Amino acid sequence: MGRKIKRKAGVKKQAKRIAPSSSSSNPAVASGPAKCFVLGFGIGWSCLSFDVVHDQLGLVRSEFPHTLYGVAGTQADKASRNYIGIFKLSNISGKKREPIPSSAIDGDSDTDVDSESSSDGEDEETNEDTKPILHLKKVAHAGCVNRIRSMTQKPHICATWGATGHVQVWDLSSILNSLAESATPAPKEDDVIHRQTPVKVFSGHKAEGYAVDWSPLVTGSLFLVCDCNKSIHLWEPTPSNWNVDVNLFVGHSASVEDLQWSPTEADVFASCSADGTISIWDIRTGKEPCISIKAHKADVNVISWNRLASRMIASGCDDGSFSVRDLRFIQEDSLVAHFEYHKKAITSIEWSPHEASSLAVTSEDHQLTIWDLSLERDAEEEAEFRAKMKEQANAPEDLPPQLLFVHQGQRDLKELHWHPQIPSMIISTAIDGFNVLMPSSIDTTIPSSTDTTVASSEP
Repeated sequence: MGRKIKRKAGVKKQAKRIAPSSSSSNPAVASGPAKCFVLGFGIGWSCLSFDVVHDQLGLVRSEFPHTLYGVAGTQADKASRNYIGIFKLSNISGKKREPIPSSAIDGDSDTDVDSESSSDGEDEETNEDTKPILHLKKVAHAGCVNRIRSMTQKPHICATWGATGHVQVWDLSSILNSLAESATPAPKEDDVIHRQTPVKVFSGHKAEGYAVDWSPLVTGSLFLVCDCNKSIHLWEPTPSNWNVDVNLFVGHSASVEDLQWSPTEADVFASCSADGTISIWDIRTGKEPCISIKAHKADVNVISWNRLASRMIASGCDDGSFSVRDLRFIQEDSLVAHFEYHKKAITSIEWSPHEASSLAVTSEDHQLTIWDLSLERDAEEEAEFRAKMKEQANAPEDLPPQLLFVHQGQRDLKELHWHPQIPSMIISTAIDGFNVLMPSSIDTTIPSSTDTTVASSEP
């Protein structure tokens, strides 16, 4: 799969209404019957990868205004111009306002923030007090950033996978602290690119890669890195650093595209590959996979392990399809759902951290979709809604009942993340910047993981 940015569940429910959305900076479809808050911003260069940084503002919060912290890695036109962007987006009020004109994506240090809420109501008056505030600081990074991840237990510790073939770990505590203490951005602060030495650099890979993952269960933390040369390295924490195991995990016959630790088993992880397989590994039993299955007919680009229903794993394919499997039946018929809605490669997939049946997907077809896999078909409601949709948007006739929300308007979408502490908030990155979405049609009820049933679906 080409990763570079190109330049120049509970009791089964009846199907809810799908809510199409468009980015405020580039409307693509008419607004649907449900409201959606959309906020757009940029940090200069386009970003292939970012991560939400866990904060201390509350484990679960739903009241506006919101504040979020994040880290992102750039894809600049020259290797020497790249950086890690550490940002705080505050005063997210959720109120409709006129967008601030966005700057071109040309590597300038100017940042932009704009937002829109699709609503049947009247526009709210624009004023300075309701505008979101973007604080941005930059740390120089050698080469483009293919993937960046913040450690859950120590959010100031971040790892980057660089296009140079180096994996680096950074301590960003001083920068995050300064963002937390600052109410307003200092003049021209985002013009400055700080020089900082990483706390760990590993150059043992023979090719670049696109996936890293910190263990959610091991303080320290266990760390996995994979590359396009079929290699998977394990980093084990020491009191002051990490030891990188030189003995590779071997089992895939092509590039390892993504990997993820189990949310419940500290020694277990999953990986996916361009060979079309998903493998499950146990680091206690050796360097070969415990189980490998043929999951897709083409490259498996991304996977996501459900943190609320750990038996479920989702995978996205280069042919635009994505699937959900039940790991309890992995050696039998484990396929729970398979969708072929998207027309181009799946670039990101992630289960909601607050609703075990909800899944978000991005694709190279410039769409971000949200799915509720607990929904089942209701012919009468579906026919009524399809008729209304035809009046408001040119929706296809064969929409799956599990498709809850469609967001269009971003170009060349690359990665998405649900905010782990703000239910229903999704952040996505694309060639034309970031969007923050909060669809009102997404159920923010936080269920028990034992109360969720995923409804099966045919292609």
